[in-house]
Amino acid sequence: MIRAERIAIGSILVGCLVLGLKLLAWRMTGSVALYSDALESIVNVAASVVALVAIRVARMPADANHPYGHEKAEFFAAVIEGGLILLAAVAILHEAWLAFWAPRALEQAWAGLAVSAVATGLNAGWGLFLINRGRHLRSMALAADGRHLMADVVTSLGVTIGIGLATLTGYWVLDPVLAAVTAVHVLWSGVRMITQSVDGLMDAAPDADTVARVRALVAEHAVGALEAHDLRMRHAGRLTFLDFHLVVPGTMTVADSHAICDRIEAALAADMEFLKTTIHVEPEGKAQHQGVLVL
Repeated sequence: MIRAERIAIGSILVGCLVLGLKLLAWRMTGSVALYSDALESIVNVAASVVALVAIRVARMPADANHPYGHEKAEFFAAVIEGGLILLAAVAILHEAWLAFWAPRALEQAWAGLAVSAVATGLNAGWGLFLINRGRHLRSMALAADGRHLMADVVTSLGVTIGIGLATLTGYWVLDPVLAAVTAVHVLWSGVRMITQSVDGLMDAAPDADTVARVRALVAEHAVGALEAHDLRMRHAGRLTFLDFHLVVPGTMTVADSHAICDRIEAALAADMEFLKTTIHVEPEGKAQHQGVLVL
């Protein structure tokens, strides 16, 4: 079992523990805000299961039907997680709306908040860990799961503030009002996650700094060639694909031009671990006098 899968299984276990604590806090207080917070934790557990499935599919080797592999499965998982976040936000808003018209005093408010605080601490620690590991392992599913948990942390903090203020002031309508405010934040988090995932599914290019770094490495290590043009890059899960045309002198042998390609690919692989490079060699008559000029 790969490390990403073990982490995803850990997310499911942590999610179940947090869900149990939040349900306990809701039962103790009867707070609609804590009930809404628990609803989001149910979504968290479901999202962690989706992430685990996506990671396993993404690591499947390339086959005849998927010659470029299955890496994009993680983008699908992130879109599904974003959709689940949107559903959680709508459910929270619904409960907040109902409670706004019939606010009531809460029971054992401080004890319930203490239980909720433990759950929030677990979510925050695990969410930051997932984001860090997701970036390190180039796992979109783990990173999305981590951002999902951090959105849940913000929700929980808003709920805590609302219940605390309501308990101190006796103004119980604050309970559903704060629940609604945090639901808006959750909604925005889901929309942003879906947007980022769709960019990956649509083969969006990496950030400008990454592209500039690749162009500089090609220029530095393509000694003997004349230029590189039509350079394109795209993300596919943890992998990044690069292809470009390399123009060499017309008299250069196939072996010499292949040696230049090997040198470029080695330099790029040393700098970017998950980069897959394809180079099309052309004679100097194909030069466009643009793109990357060899140093």
